[in-house]
Amino acid sequence: MKIKDIVNRDRVTLTNCEHEPIHIPGSIQPHGFLLGITLDWKIDFCTANIAVFLDLVYDKVLGHKFSEIFGTAAQKQLYDYVHNHKVQIVFPLEIELKGTSFQINIHKKGDVYILEAEPQSNGKEQLANIYSQTIQFVSNMNNTRSLKELCALVAEGTREITGYDRVMIYRFDADYNGEVYAENCREDLEPFLGLHYPHSDIPIQARELYMKNQLRLIVDIGYEPVPIYTIDDKENKNLDLSLSTLRSTSPIHVEYLKNMGVGATLTISLIHHDRLWGLIACHHYSPKNISPEIRLAAKLQGQFITSQIDLRQSNDEYEIARKTSRALERLTALNLALEHDSFDIICSNPELLNLCNATGVSIAIGDKIYKNGLTPSNQKIEKIISNMDAYEYGRTFNTHKLSNFVPDLDGYEEVSGIIYHSLGNGNNIIWYRPETIAEINWGGDPEKAIIIDQNGLHPRNSFNLWKQIIKNQSKIWLQPELNAAASYAHALQNQIIMLLLSEEEEKYRNLSDVLRETNLELENINWISTHDLQEPLRKIQFIASKVLSDTNEIPSVAIIDSLQRVTKSANRMQNLLVDILKYTRIKHTKDSLQKVSLNYILEETLQDMKEIILENKATLECENLPDVHAVPFLMKQLFSNIMQNSLKYAALERLPVIKITASKEPEINEYSNKVYCHWVTFSDNGIGFEQEYAESIFKIFTRLHTLEKYDGSGVGLALCKKIMQTCHGNIRAVGTLNEGTEITIYFPCDPMDSLISSSSSH
Repeated sequence: MKIKDIVNRDRVTLTNCEHEPIHIPGSIQPHGFLLGITLDWKIDFCTANIAVFLDLVYDKVLGHKFSEIFGTAAQKQLYDYVHNHKVQIVFPLEIELKGTSFQINIHKKGDVYILEAEPQSNGKEQLANIYSQTIQFVSNMNNTRSLKELCALVAEGTREITGYDRVMIYRFDADYNGEVYAENCREDLEPFLGLHYPHSDIPIQARELYMKNQLRLIVDIGYEPVPIYTIDDKENKNLDLSLSTLRSTSPIHVEYLKNMGVGATLTISLIHHDRLWGLIACHHYSPKNISPEIRLAAKLQGQFITSQIDLRQSNDEYEIARKTSRALERLTALNLALEHDSFDIICSNPELLNLCNATGVSIAIGDKIYKNGLTPSNQKIEKIISNMDAYEYGRTFNTHKLSNFVPDLDGYEEVSGIIYHSLGNGNNIIWYRPETIAEINWGGDPEKAIIIDQNGLHPRNSFNLWKQIIKNQSKIWLQPELNAAASYAHALQNQIIMLLLSEEEEKYRNLSDVLRETNLELENINWISTHDLQEPLRKIQFIASKVLSDTNEIPSVAIIDSLQRVTKSANRMQNLLVDILKYTRIKHTKDSLQKVSLNYILEETLQDMKEIILENKATLECENLPDVHAVPFLMKQLFSNIMQNSLKYAALERLPVIKITASKEPEINEYSNKVYCHWVTFSDNGIGFEQEYAESIFKIFTRLHTLEKYDGSGVGLALCKKIMQTCHGNIRAVGTLNEGTEITIYFPCDPMDSLISSSSSH
């Protein structure tokens, strides 16, 4: 059986340092030993130091069943512990292996159970002391108001419980740069309180491990890593130690701690809202181990902080929230008229600045910008707005580093932070804050966090105070300020909508008045054209006929021709006035829709048109027509107009044939985005037309031919369309030049449905 170690010997370089596989080092710290056990209880991994704790050698252990090496009783204890998840999470398993007592942590990773054994400690003797310390801590915790006070108390309590030389509460910012937020240390040590550390000190893969494994212990910084061995039965065989207590540490991190003079560490993760909020970092300046009981108590200290973060931050922000809420109430209580001057009143109100503790504000409505306080020029405001639109930062946006989002603004001193809210239709409101120059104390130069030499990468070896001046940023916007700004922006948007509606209402009211006057004028013109003009036409017709019939002398041919043309023009004018009267009467038709038999309508129409059909020697082919909801006298007018149109535009070289077909039963037919149940088609073999005119032929006074070729008023098909609209139906025409025309009329399934659809579309 071939055996190999799985130690990761890859050299860390500048290109791979952020991807250093610290979760698979292939080695552990030496204060315990590790076994990797398969699901069928075969020992597949074993550390080289098992012989330090037991009379066993790793190469004699690998490949054997656990029970063969440690006995069936020990295997049963392990089995019961693994399947009792509640106990496993809190307490390690106390077990005797080959006559020696151990405390064991075990977890499953993939298809392997990872067993980590440390010698039995006397931690239970300390439980009473730990319990009393914890009770006292909880009592003291209730006396703290701010988060900073709580963190200071946790640092003190953790140091008292664990005995480390230095305990720091380390808080991350948005970019994972760290700050020592609270600290308790030996009096002879230089304090680190308030120092900042760059995000590179704790790279991303380390932060990910802190999220998975919330307690990390390094007993002796100067330890010699212990290799893990396994059976060499596959390529790239490895063991993920993400959740391991004994996992060996990155060489770069070990060197980092050595440069700080640290001998041992304990690190506890502070996780808040599924994000690494910070760490409890415990440093000792000589090797130090603590019992599982003390580890658990220290971990509990971290829980005290994370459970209180929201509450303590709420206390810290309470006064700000109270002030912004008061400003919001006063602003929303303003009784303003629905006019543009109201935005000037709003903008000049000091409460608009108090709302989010801003130093300036601008409101852009249409082409005008209203401003108050310390604000940039209109040109700079327009540049900010165009950047918000161009980069699609959304309807709401805030930053305390405007230079990161709006480059080359030329003047970040007066505006480094903004809260931006779009109010729709190009309108917006922006609050401003000026630059706040900040001094940050770093633990060493953050630009030299990593040193490169011929031997690879190294952490910095200087942690002397290094000051940095930060410009082009404002004071950070707090959540109560952002909430108040968002609430008022919403209220302001409603004000704008109400103003626009008021303006539109006024505009439509004026248009309605103009339309009413126009309609009255049109009705007067219509009355004149259809009534008053009838009388002069009748006189013209009467005089022309009287001249032709009563004269004793035979008039000349020229006079007869002139009088006939006068009579013909007068007749055409009279027909046009009659058609216009019919067209306008449809608009005022009050008849309700009723069930109508189209077969009956067709019979009545054919009876009226009997003579003209015979005169044109036309043939009619009719199918059975459906019953529809319509106005009877309008249907008769419709049928008459369509068939007269077919006879008027009959082809000279063939006798006219008109075919009338219809849907046999109700069927769904989509046309013009509406649903119809019945259709009737009139087909003829006349002169037809080009399809490009299929819409225009239904417009009033539209003609495709001259009066010399075909007489008519140009109202007939427009009248047909008007009739179908009155019946909530539709009409369309399909033509083929020199072959014929098809005109189809559509009727709705239920006239009430059509009425609802028609009103909602308007």
